[in-house]
Amino acid sequence: MVRFHVDTWDPAYGSSVDAAETASSTARIDPEVEVPASRWAPIPATAVPRPAAILFVDGIRRVDARVWIEEPLLDPDTGEVLGTQTGMGLCASYGSGVVCSCQRGAHLLSALTRRGLFTTVAGAEDVTTTAGTYRAHHTGDRGEENPALLLSGALQQHLTDLEIIAAAEARNGLRDHDVEDSLVVVDGPLRGRTSLADTIGYIKSHRTTYLPPALHAVIARLGAGERTPIFAMGTSWDRLSWYLRLPSADGAPWVGVVRVECAAELDPQAAVRLANLSQAVLPRYASTEYKDHR
Repeated sequence: MVRFHVDTWDPAYGSSVDAAETASSTARIDPEVEVPASRWAPIPATAVPRPAAILFVDGIRRVDARVWIEEPLLDPDTGEVLGTQTGMGLCASYGSGVVCSCQRGAHLLSALTRRGLFTTVAGAEDVTTTAGTYRAHHTGDRGEENPALLLSGALQQHLTDLEIIAAAEARNGLRDHDVEDSLVVVDGPLRGRTSLADTIGYIKSHRTTYLPPALHAVIARLGAGERTPIFAMGTSWDRLSWYLRLPSADGAPWVGVVRVECAAELDPQAAVRLANLSQAVLPRYASTEYKDHR
């Protein structure tokens, strides 16, 4: 019989067995996708037709409880119960939604929610509560990898999958909108979502310096609506990226700067089209500073 014990720490504080921060990997950079590195300079916005519909995709995850799961430890030869073994689990709620901005105004096109139990314990089963059922998802143990990081990654992958489903559902919902084209804007990196057509990732937080110093300095020189040239970036996955400054009051060199991504498989001309579209579209939807200073 499998037994569950809820960790008494508030999930907002992490686990009582806390996960160490992982060091950022060094990205492979090719700055010459659009122009030679010697010609890097701010690129002003150009007059391009805006898509008839903009789909904004976002997701959210919440760890409701961290649990410890006990299951019998069996002798592999005799099947005799030798004792118990314990594994970690996350009970989490996660969801994704898509808002469409078109001639009808802003409206919700898709909203999906899920609950899951993420664990390395093979015998774990669904957990039913008064709030709903947490579906069991088993993740293979990877030896020395921190289990908290492993399970958090599994949760994030399920959230990414749900965002893809929500985006596809929203695109299907556009059929009765009488629109010829659309642009999908995903909040955060595009990892795992590069298969979505005409899609860009929108990253507001900056924790890593990717470009060499001479090119990195171009970012601080961006004016409102201007972007850097496109560069290719490879870490554990490949993508094309550029920096864009949204309208903002004068302040720190990086105020209003976001990083935008698109699929690495696109040819340079298609990537430039999306980069130019991002200049035409994203500044229009920038938040006011008292709501979000980024």
